[in-house]
Amino acid sequence: ATGEPAPSNEPAAPPSERRREPTIAEAATVPSTQKRRGLAARIWYGYARAVVFLRWFIVVAWVGAAVAATILLPPMVSSADDLESLGADEAAFEAEERSFELFGFPLLSRIAIVQHEPEGMEPLVQAEAMMRGVAINQGSHDVLLVGAIPVPNASGMFEGMGEEDTAVITFVFADPQYSFFEQTAIAEHFAREQLDDASDAFVGVTGSMPARAAQGHIINSYVGVVEVFTLIAVLTVVAIAFRSLTAPLMTLLTVGVAVFVTLGVSGWASQLLPVSVPADLQPLIVALLLGVVTDYCIFYLSGLRTRIREGHDRLEAARLATASFTPIITVAGVTVAGGTAALLVAESPLFRGFGPALALTVVMGLVVAVTLAPAMLAILGGAAFWPREIRPEPKRARSRPSLLTRAIANRASAAAVVLVIVAGLGALTWHARHIELGLGFIQSLPATTSAAKASDAAGQAFAPGIISPTEIVLEGQGIGDREDQVASFGEALAAQDGVAGVVGPGDVPTADNLGAFTAENGNAVRYLVILDSTPLEAPAIATLGNLAEAVPDLATGAGLGADVTTHIGGDTALAAGVIEDTTDDLGRIAAVALAVNLLLLVVFLRALVAPLYLLFTSVLALGATLGLGVLFFQDYLGQTDFTFYVPFAAAVLLLSLGSDYNIFAVGHVWQAAKERPLREAILVATPQSTGAINAAGIALAASFGMLALVPLRPFQELGFLLGVGILLDVFLVRTLLIPAMLTLVGPISSWPSRVLRGGEARART
Repeated sequence: ATGEPAPSNEPAAPPSERRREPTIAEAATVPSTQKRRGLAARIWYGYARAVVFLRWFIVVAWVGAAVAATILLPPMVSSADDLESLGADEAAFEAEERSFELFGFPLLSRIAIVQHEPEGMEPLVQAEAMMRGVAINQGSHDVLLVGAIPVPNASGMFEGMGEEDTAVITFVFADPQYSFFEQTAIAEHFAREQLDDASDAFVGVTGSMPARAAQGHIINSYVGVVEVFTLIAVLTVVAIAFRSLTAPLMTLLTVGVAVFVTLGVSGWASQLLPVSVPADLQPLIVALLLGVVTDYCIFYLSGLRTRIREGHDRLEAARLATASFTPIITVAGVTVAGGTAALLVAESPLFRGFGPALALTVVMGLVVAVTLAPAMLAILGGAAFWPREIRPEPKRARSRPSLLTRAIANRASAAAVVLVIVAGLGALTWHARHIELGLGFIQSLPATTSAAKASDAAGQAFAPGIISPTEIVLEGQGIGDREDQVASFGEALAAQDGVAGVVGPGDVPTADNLGAFTAENGNAVRYLVILDSTPLEAPAIATLGNLAEAVPDLATGAGLGADVTTHIGGDTALAAGVIEDTTDDLGRIAAVALAVNLLLLVVFLRALVAPLYLLFTSVLALGATLGLGVLFFQDYLGQTDFTFYVPFAAAVLLLSLGSDYNIFAVGHVWQAAKERPLREAILVATPQSTGAINAAGIALAASFGMLALVPLRPFQELGFLLGVGILLDVFLVRTLLIPAMLTLVGPISSWPSRVLRGGEARART
């Protein structure tokens, strides 16, 4: 399966020597002068010969490609402008559209200018805010705003209001043809021009659009920071692992080429092909790319070091390392790409953008790694480990298996290891059932941003839900003339759990004069519902779900009749639709991702039994990681939820990367078991592969962990889940649980093939 050359026909060792414990050195493959068997082995060795022969051409070509991609290919573009791009519920959009048709202008705005004076706002300032709103609506201001609704926290506006006469929120509207960046800039320019006096108590511009714009600016400003610190982290890991200064430089060139080429190709693909690769994903793409390419470089360097120790010259050592590891790296890369591509089966546009973005990232990194890294090995040879000198020592037994390795190769202790680890991971997985999902754009921002400060001030003056209120529209013949029943319905709404206040017909005279709450034809009324929880987050979404179920009964109870049509819109309603679509996608994504990973494991190992429990361990590690995430973010930090897409993106990546490490770890055992009993194969192959896998895992975890440098909640959640998940997978599952399960299940793991039985038969003869 790995393309390793066949063992030599050396004279049999004395019986006493055959009975000793195998050493790590015995896992090494024999010199290239010995006969190779199998078509696959010959093909991979032929590939290695070609790469080594063309080494200088490959290096120059890839450097040129990186330069050309940077100069000639378009950059990645920002994602779409609003919640609709995330796959929000059509019913919520239809509610807002119907409201516009009935009333002639919208009631909800996603941009709000906040003025707040906690000690009390002067009446003149509130009056000026009202006049500015009228002037904007009449077109008197020379601005690109097309509408405004000023809302002061006047005494008695609604019962659950936090303060009185301390603030004014002006909801403004800009032409929707502009992007959310441009609409936010228009509102901010207007606020700076008009609210330039200290008495205006201007706090900032907030809302879901300014929050999205702020997210975009933060991502753009932190991409370089993430790249630099990630490079420092992974190169430090490589330097320590190989005690070399040259190995990190070789890795730097390889990952640098991969990053520049991949970002260029991703930008081109997002513009010319029917795929979405949003720039919001750039930090994740960079982290994934740096991590996987560094992993592949570590495996190639490990292979080269082994071949040099066997006594091969520079070029033959590079050929053998390339022939040995390229098949494994290729299958591993295809596994990760296939697993992430499973997101394409989702109906959510966001996940359909994630899928090709992550799969393309892995494929590009794989192509660069399996060509450029071997070419660099052939050029550098032993110099790749400078200042350390790697000397030939083909017959030296360098070390015995550790006590831990010998323990997991014993059935009794292996059973204990499996029991303890499965129980521990299962206990952590149990906590994952408490995971909550939300879509808090503003809450994801640092507290120091203008949008976050303005949102906090508005929530303090009114209620947490004021920045993104919910709109409820009742449509029925002559409903606007039934003032008592309409007022009774508003009171019933305000009495519902989770509702801080309701503003509707008769509550704001100036708004009534404009026809804001009662349609001109009298056939519709609408209400602004302010929740007592933060909009778009899990508690608000739960409250809205209960409210949506209650509205028809409340309308009937208020005497409005059962034939009234209700519509519910607003950001929280849109977020509820997004999360519902996301959870609906979960089954499809999980089924395809698991099937892809299982299929590739079956093909690579030529077995059915081992892939099943290998995939089980990956799922168990994933569940434990999500459980740790719940304990840390929701229980310890006090967050109400996770950003809705984070657990799903982390799950797909962790499952795929878990199968990636399965291929490296179990592939070595499979190869060693061709010539020796399974227990000896575990003793030989586990220490040999563990060192490289641990170094690669630390590098990948560091790469993902650096996502937390982006001061946005989704990236901090992703950084934690991916970093902790990789470490858990590498140091607990791959190092201990998998070898222990191999020991317990035994040679039947390779059924229906006889790979693990053939070694025992050959050992007996």
